[in-house]
Amino acid sequence: MCCPPYNNCDTVKKARDWLSAQGKEYAFHDYKKEGVPVDLLPGWLQAVGRDTLINRKGPTWRKLDAAVRASVVDDASAMAVMQANSSVIKRPVVVWPDGSVTVGFDAQRWAAN
Repeated sequence: MCCPPYNNCDTVKKARDWLSAQGKEYAFHDYKKEGVPVDLLPGWLQAVGRDTLINRKGPTWRKLDAAVRASVVDDASAMAVMQANSSVIKRPVVVWPDGSVTVGFDAQRWAAN
């Protein structure tokens, strides 16, 4: 499992606590310190879609210039915005051992993985 970003995010803290309580091993990737894992973005987009992956309700998205927000029309443009503004990525993003991808923390859904 990998990739809950931002160590100080409450949702990520809940997710990490849940993973630890379940005895599940995971690799933590902090986007702010380590950058967005560019090699994983295409798979995330294919698995969940840009509308799920981009947090359009968050403060980072709202602070973006209107032209930048309007430029997100396909996966390539979404990847460019996510790479330049990692905080627009909803969190946590988890790649499960079976290759499935989830976005956000949902204990019931995660228990099935």
